[in-house]
Amino acid sequence: MTADINSMTDARNRQGPTVSAGYARALFELAVKLGADPVALGGQAGLTLSALDDPDARVPFTRFKALMRAGKALSGEPALALRFGAASPLQKISIVGLAAYAAETVAGALTQLNRFGRLVVEAEGLGAEDRFVLVRQDGGTWLEDRRADPNAFPELTESTWARFIREFAHFHPGRPYVKAVHVTHPPPAHAAAYPEALGAPVTFDSDRNALLVDDD
Repeated sequence: MTADINSMTDARNRQGPTVSAGYARALFELAVKLGADPVALGGQAGLTLSALDDPDARVPFTRFKALMRAGKALSGEPALALRFGAASPLQKISIVGLAAYAAETVAGALTQLNRFGRLVVEAEGLGAEDRFVLVRQDGGTWLEDRRADPNAFPELTESTWARFIREFAHFHPGRPYVKAVHVTHPPPAHAAAYPEALGAPVTFDSDRNALLVDDD
């Protein structure tokens, strides 16, 4: 992973924040599966599938954002980010997911994600501090996403929480591990899709992006 981190750092120095090509390809393929024309999608995002062949290559974060928004428009699926998170297990996209799966506890998995998560998504507004933090507050346990300026790209919040909740459900089938979802962005046009996609009540315009989770 050290070589991958060095490669990512070099890419950031050249072109700003990046995501892995494997992550971008998974989104590209889902958008096409949902009806987006691949030629139009690639043209609007400035990407082609051939450019995403190497899963460890880097894609500018700005192009990933363009891919997400073009995918929503061309597929006619405004909840694309929610579906992307639920349909794309991290362990199938990156070795980072395998490292998190190997952890014995949620806290251990978060340590791996905080350490190596930039290999998948080097999001805008991420600094040296951990992105994911467990916090005890108001008698509950909250999993917070502390990236800066999240409302500049709320789709990343959507896909992140959908993926986390999918993984919780995978390990704890039939158990409501997540009790509530908070997001800092206002209700989008597809707000009605949130409760079904996330399986928990959602609070918009919150002061944090966080999941209220079972204490276990």
